Parts: sequence; C-alpha cells; structure tokens
Amino acid sequence: MKLDPAVVKLLKLDPDNTSVASAGGGGMSSASTSKITAKLSDGTEKMFFMKTGRGKEAEVMFEGEHASLNALHNAVPSLCPQSFGHGHFSSQSSTSFLVTDYLNLTGRSSSRSSSAPSLAAKLAQLHTTPAPIPEDYEKPMFGFPATTCCGDTPQDNTFKDSWADFYANQRLRFIMNQAEKSNGGDKELHNLVEATASKVVPALIGDDYLNNGKGITPVVVHGDLWSGNAGVGVIGTKGGEAEDVVYDPSACYAHSEFELGIMKMFGGFGGAFLKEYHSICPKTEPVDEYDDRIKLYELYHHLNHYALFGGGYRSGAVSIMKSLIKKHGGG
Repeated sequence: MKLDPAVVKLLKLDPDNTSVASAGGGGMSSASTSKITAKLSDGTEKMFFMKTGRGKEAEVMFEGEHASLNALHNAVPSLCPQSFGHGHFSSQSSTSFLVTDYLNLTGRSSSRSSSAPSLAAKLAQLHTTPAPIPEDYEKPMFGFPATTCCGDTPQDNTFKDSWADFYANQRLRFIMNQAEKSNGGDKELHNLVEATASKVVPALIGDDYLNNGKGITPVVVHGDLWSGNAGVGVIGTKGGEAEDVVYDPSACYAHSEFELGIMKMFGGFGGAFLKEYHSICPKTEPVDEYDDRIKLYELYHHLNHYALFGGGYRSGAVSIMKSLIKKHGGG
C-alpha cells in the first residue's frame, strides 16, 4: 500500500522509505485504520497511526478528534497520542484522514510501569488544569473550537460563558432534538428534558451556585471516557514503558464532573479509582449534591445512546429525569 502524497507532505516523509499496513477497525463503521512505518533521515524508525474515511461524516469526525487529542495532549502529554494533522487525500478528495502517534496497546494492566502516574492521577491533572482561552475571547469559555462527535453524534460546541447555559442548551436540548429526529416525536420525553433543562440545571449546576457562588473554571474533558476508550500501552516508537492512556476523545471545555457521567454509566472505574482521583481533584461544592450532579451528567449519554440506538436507553433517561425533577424541580 502506498502512502497518499497529502500524508507524505504533512509528515515530511520520504515515500521510498515509508510503508503502510492495515491496522484493523477505526471506531466508526465507515473508517479504516493503518500503521505507517517511516525510516527518518537520521536512520531511526518512527511509526504513525492513520484513520481514513469517506464523506462529510469522516471529515467532521477527524477534525474534532484532531483538536480533542491535542487539547488533552497539551494539558497532560502522556495521557493520549498526539495528532499531527488531518485532511483529504490528494489522490481521492472524498477520502479524509487523521494521523496521530502510534499507540501500541498492551492490553494488560500488569504491564503498566510502576513509576508511571495512574489514569486516575492523569485525569485529575487534566481536570485541575484550566482550559486555554479560546481565540478571540478574553477569558476561558465552555465549549470547544471544533465540532466533536460523541459516538456518531456531531455535537454543538458553540462557546458560552455559562456552564449551566451550555449544558442545558448545547447538550440536553440539543440531544433531545437529535433523539426526536431519530425516533420520532415523544411528548413525555420532550417535557421531561425541558423541565430538567429549565429547573434542575439551574438548581444543581447554576453558575452562581456551584463552589459557594464562585462558579467553576472550564477544564478539558475527554468527553467519551468509558472503559473501552482507556487502556495500557506505549505511545510512539521508542521503547518506552507502558502506561495508562486514553483515546477516541470527544473533548470540550466543561465542568470537570461532566467527565464522570459516562464513566459511571458504563462502569469499569471503581471506588479506588475515584478515591485517588478525588484526592487530587476534589468534588465541587456542595459535595452533598455530587451524586445528583453525576446523574445529571450521565443523563446526556443516555439520551445520546437513545438518539443513536433507540430502545432501552429511553427508560434510563426517563428514570434519571423523574428522580432529579422530584428532588430539584422546585415543586
């Protein structure tokens, strides 16, 4: 397999000293993955990972993943592979690509270096590092500079200075619209989402309520951190030691606890993980409402899964909303 000239140009490689081989599946149904092995001018070898896909869906997904990987990597370099770029093949303009560091997954936690920070410590570092100030803004904002995809859902990451506004509109109301497009109108679900967005969100995560009225600082979150997007491996080529890593992010600048919603929904991160994590990244005040905030954040992922897959995810969303409305709906 020959490497497309657009990728050769991006990575500044010598095509005569570069090989490409298939690397299995690519995370979305229409994507494929490749391993690029290049001999550099100094005689060393470097490996890259490439995803390719066709159409607008792949183009949007790869742009978001490129920005997401680098947002995480810039804050905690050992947490995930670095992305080197994305674009279109010059030989086939309908094909998009994304090129990152190669990640050699070992698949065994026992192979993790004892001297490397744990995933809990890395995630806590990420969540205690203020998000960068977006271009053309004067302060950190909630949102993200690119559209990101959670599963196959392209998300609205328009910047807002209010987390409650962003979560109510860009997450809950937005995903309700997607769910209705996929599954048809649903008056009960629509009314529950509206009550949650208009009453529960201000009561639980209002900007003048969290942290004793001081609000929260946006941080970079992975955004789709279930156990299948975390592992143990070596980033890059040089015989480094295996350590905890994440991949396939859907990042945004958010409340740190938003990350924990999907982590709770699918499990895989136990009590010891959260104990270590919260020893570095404390729970937001009021601490006694922490569990309800995580439920509120988990709700988005139930609704997203319902929009994508239908079926039983609706009942999980309804259950969460009814309990939160009863407790925090003001009546």
